[in-house]
Amino acid sequence: MDMKKLIINICASNDSFGAYSDNCEGIYAAGNTIEECKKDVESAISIIKEELPEDQWPDIIKGEYEIEWRYDIQSLLLHFGSIISLSGIEMLSGINQKQLWAYMHGRSKPRAPQKQRIERALHAFGQELTKMAVI
Repeated sequence: MDMKKLIINICASNDSFGAYSDNCEGIYAAGNTIEECKKDVESAISIIKEELPEDQWPDIIKGEYEIEWRYDIQSLLLHFGSIISLSGIEMLSGINQKQLWAYMHGRSKPRAPQKQRIERALHAFGQELTKMAVI
């Protein structure tokens, strides 16, 4: 049996990050960083479990579940752009650093094909990292 997935969307604003669940009512969070926002999601789940009787909890948070974090492009670039440079993301995705910077700072919004290029490039990089070994 597959573990249930709680889907949480993280979005950037001008000065903070916000989160909400795609498949569970009542989970909303915010923070100055993505880490703070994720902790606030966990706090929101705890509050539901502390304040409501178990028979009123959303089904998805009863028992075992895992959280799938989904990012809008701006929050993804703001968060991971501090780990992987924009020049690195450019090398992976083929998208110009200036354009990535504009996405990162909300100056422009990428179309679906650009989002997919970034996502595919980062997934491929992640898969490559999981297949490596240090000797």
